[in-house]
Amino acid sequence: MAFSQKDLDGLARRYTDAWNSKVPDNVASFHTSSSSIVINRGEPSVGHVGLAEMAAGFHADVPDLHLTCNGIRGAGTHVVYLWTFTGHHAETGNALNVQGWEEWELDGEMKVTKALGWFDGEEYDRQVAG
Repeated sequence: MAFSQKDLDGLARRYTDAWNSKVPDNVASFHTSSSSIVINRGEPSVGHVGLAEMAAGFHADVPDLHLTCNGIRGAGTHVVYLWTFTGHHAETGNALNVQGWEEWELDGEMKVTKALGWFDGEEYDRQVAG
């Protein structure tokens, strides 16, 4: 199954809005109940609870996090969502401008069944430290 670019653009807009709502459950709602995400080859966040905890962690670290979608592309049920987030680190107060992407496998209802997330962790740490 392939999704139209219009459908993907709508998904990207809603997903971006979910992150910017600062409500972790809104982010988790884009995934199936058994979905998972692995970020930068780390430990997987699994299921609704794990996904909500992952989003809450980002919001705790960057309370004024603002996500921008830089594009979305699909090939069958495989989708790449490109993003930038800005904000200030909670502990250091330093400004952050981080780019990355998520790779999604989608089901027929456009719910994420499995995801990989990527960003430059060394650059993130450098920005946090100032």
